[in-house]
Amino acid sequence: MSTAIASRPLVSLALPQKGAARLAAQLFLVIAGSLLLTLSAKTKVVFGPVDMSLQTLAVLGIAATFGMRLGLATLLFYLAQGAMGLPVFQSSPEKGIGLAYMLGTTGGYLAGFVVMTAIVGWAADRGWGRNPFKLFGTMLIADAVMLAMGFAWLALLIGSQQAWQFGVVPFVLPDLIKAALAASIVPAVWALISRR
Repeated sequence: MSTAIASRPLVSLALPQKGAARLAAQLFLVIAGSLLLTLSAKTKVVFGPVDMSLQTLAVLGIAATFGMRLGLATLLFYLAQGAMGLPVFQSSPEKGIGLAYMLGTTGGYLAGFVVMTAIVGWAADRGWGRNPFKLFGTMLIADAVMLAMGFAWLALLIGSQQAWQFGVVPFVLPDLIKAALAASIVPAVWALISRR
């Protein structure tokens, strides 16, 4: 496999090179990615002010597979759907919809997902998606930034002690496992493609 191919995100191997076909494929991926984010958000376990879901795994996987630009387009499209009132978030519509929900207890985490996507997508654009150790390290940094943003916003709403207890501590181990899974799956797919 050439160096140019190895230093691109995984999805670039399946995209047409240019023209309307490439744009259509990218649009399809953005829509499919936003659906995956919605499904992962709805798979949840209640832990207090912020519920646990598979969304972190989905965000990491999309960023590592799509790269920064397409990953950010997917996340922003997902957030736009939520802002318009579609029930795409974890606890919507039962805990609210639209911007009111986005400014609630999960607001910092939603913003953190965008930054997480940018960090992991940047690494994927440089070919780090092929190396599980580099990818895992990048995902840990991205997850720490996302948790910090979620904590900071939640602390404004419910106080720092409560935010730490309910918004960070319960998520550390599950997020480590999700990062390890995502950092294993993407390089494994690269390895399969490389053999072909």
